Amino acid sequence: MLLAGLPVLVGAQEKKRTLEECMRYAVENSTRTAKLKAQNEIYAADRQEAIAGFFPSLNMETGLSMSFGRSLDPETNGYINTTTWRNNYEVYSSMPLFNGFSRVFKAKSAKINRLKGLDELQDANDMIAYETMELFFNVQYYMGTVRLAEEQLDESVDNLKRFERMEELGLKSAPDVAEIRAKEAEDRYSLTRQKNLYKLELIKLKEKMNFPIDAELEITNVDAGLLIDTSKENVLDVYRKMLQISPQVAAAGKALEISRLNLKMAKGNALPRILLNGSYSTGFSRLMDGSEYMHFKDQLKNRQGTAVGISLSIPILNGLTRASEIKRSKSRLEIAENEHQELLRRVYSEIEQTVADVNGLSDEYLHAKQRTDAMKAAHQVNTRKYEEGLIDAMELSTSANRLLQSQIEELYTNLKYQLKHRLLEYYKGNAPLYLP
Repeated sequence: MLLAGLPVLVGAQEKKRTLEECMRYAVENSTRTAKLKAQNEIYAADRQEAIAGFFPSLNMETGLSMSFGRSLDPETNGYINTTTWRNNYEVYSSMPLFNGFSRVFKAKSAKINRLKGLDELQDANDMIAYETMELFFNVQYYMGTVRLAEEQLDESVDNLKRFERMEELGLKSAPDVAEIRAKEAEDRYSLTRQKNLYKLELIKLKEKMNFPIDAELEITNVDAGLLIDTSKENVLDVYRKMLQISPQVAAAGKALEISRLNLKMAKGNALPRILLNGSYSTGFSRLMDGSEYMHFKDQLKNRQGTAVGISLSIPILNGLTRASEIKRSKSRLEIAENEHQELLRRVYSEIEQTVADVNGLSDEYLHAKQRTDAMKAAHQVNTRKYEEGLIDAMELSTSANRLLQSQIEELYTNLKYQLKHRLLEYYKGNAPLYLP
């Protein structure tokens, strides 16, 4: 089915969700988060395997065989020419005494990798929360433009009714009323367009949240009366703070450390290895010529044997496998170092841009609000002038459009400031985007 695997909720009544609720819902229902959690389970298994590498290996082996023709008699160790049936049992163990510290480096790498996975999960949660917040504010913006368009249309409808009455009384001409009627039609179209844009942004928000496809999503309004902080932020101070708390930076640092350990591991694999070996064996056999043979239990007891030994393995020539791995590890370390530097630079640039946005938007919003207040007063004056015949309908329409545009820009700067301000607070460590 086309919709298989998508969350479906039929007939449920959804309450209005706050910004924080939308962010949490998006993180908890994200497929990206689910994949990273599964990856972390793999990292945990890798760490367990690395720790288990410090313990000796223990194996058991058994086998059945039948030999024909000339063979060695297991009883006399002499050669016989009789079919013989054998059953052998062996338990053997080995433990590396020295392997270039590869086990140590592997265990450290697995531990750091596990911690890196947790940092990557937190970073993904933060990014999903921020992306959701950004879409939430986009929906808020179009909710605001719809409201302003409705107010503009209501004003146009009232003006049209009033001026049609004035035309009947001979106080307004037909061209003036036609201009007002055109303005009313334009405002009606604008309202329809803003509603469509609002629906599109709401669809994007539902997709980001992985919201049930058959449920209606309603959100609450954010506080548009946020106190604007006009104090200027310092980029370096925010950057230093971000380096201490950012899961993305922490994960990149751990990835760099893992590359260093992998290089040490590759070099360690090129060193000689010393292994401690031990084994216990026994067995049972009989000649298939009908002669008598010792009981199974007695043979197992009599043929017990143990062995202990130390082996030294010195790599001399193995197709340049170890040398090539060292070269690859050096190159991977160089790549990791460059990627780490690129990340730090990118983080600094993002913080620099956010600080510039917050510092600029704080002033921009205050001026936008002052301009809207002035436009409201001017439009009220122009409305009275039109009623008194001092200006024409075109000038009144222009005045209304300028007021609407000013209100939209004020709304935009207010919401953008709130978005960037929240992001800046996250960079400063004052407001985590997501807490598990």
